[in-house]
Amino acid sequence: FASVDFNVIFLLAGMMIIANIMAKTGIFQWIAVETVRRAQGRPYRLLVLTSIVTAVVSAFLDNVTTVVLLTPITFFVAQRLGISPVPFLISQILASNIGGTATLIGDPPNIIIGSQMGKDFNDFLLNLTPAATVALVAYLVFARWLFRRELAEATTALEPEDVQRLVAEERRIENPRLMRISLVVMGFTILGFLLSRMLGLEGATIALTGAVVLMIVAREDVHEVLKTVEWPTLFFFIGLFMVVGAVVRTGIIADLATTVLALTGGRTDVAALVVLWMSGIISAIVDNIPYTVTMVPLVQQLGQTVNVEPLVWALALGANLGGNATVVGASANVVVASMSETRGYPITFAHYLRYGIPATLVTMLVATLDIWLRYLVLS
Repeated sequence: FASVDFNVIFLLAGMMIIANIMAKTGIFQWIAVETVRRAQGRPYRLLVLTSIVTAVVSAFLDNVTTVVLLTPITFFVAQRLGISPVPFLISQILASNIGGTATLIGDPPNIIIGSQMGKDFNDFLLNLTPAATVALVAYLVFARWLFRRELAEATTALEPEDVQRLVAEERRIENPRLMRISLVVMGFTILGFLLSRMLGLEGATIALTGAVVLMIVAREDVHEVLKTVEWPTLFFFIGLFMVVGAVVRTGIIADLATTVLALTGGRTDVAALVVLWMSGIISAIVDNIPYTVTMVPLVQQLGQTVNVEPLVWALALGANLGGNATVVGASANVVVASMSETRGYPITFAHYLRYGIPATLVTMLVATLDIWLRYLVLS
């Protein structure tokens, strides 16, 4: 158990509890219906707004939790409007991974990198939020062309009367008191992350404190709340840390670091771009969580010879954005595809590739430009 990073485990658990209590208020349904109202029956605008909402929520909740909360709402809205949910679901997958890139708590790879590399919430805001924001804008502009056929079909199918009926019937918060409490606690939790270095607190301490305070103030049943925690995910992380810890002790990671250094000639600029694109490509093939756990010791080893800062952020950008390329590249992708199939809208591996690879290339080019300018030219 010495290899297990319990800061990651408890941070995830705390944020899961907060997110699941917030979900009971109906706030996410209200946001979705408000998004439909503002889209005014225009499919591209609806796709953009739902993607922005997903990205913003994913920046503050891990993206698996985000898609678990928002995907059922997308099905509900699509069914009521008489349009296919598939393009909106794929866009939500892409947006959740892009948005999750922006902050420490937005995506499990970031939580792992932050804990293992000693980076706090503010470090992620400074180094990743600008790149993630530009990547999201670039993707949304590109999405008009990427989903052009699907948007044309949705335009034909969409009836203004359906939009008006949905907005009129569903714009309500189920539990206003709990919503206010949840938002206040969530706000203080985020403030705690921002001040974590000054307070000398770990992310897990802040997240669990927020979760406990919310349970007490909202008078939630502890046993019922604990049932909503994704325990299989947490135990998966524990096992993964143990396996990677054993691999590190064998010396394989040190050998790999030596090989990478030899290939890059010991140059920071080349090493950063190699880590970025290697992370993007491998994360498209395997889930980015085990990849990140494996790569962090390698980056630490490389950091003994070259400047580690560009490598840290290259790893985060590559692992998060590369996970968008295939339906198995990130946990959120698999969750949405599974939920979609059970509702009669299968998203096959080949079908997803048509959207995932082009969108990933666009965002990876933004990341490449960001790494090159911020750390290799301007620094």
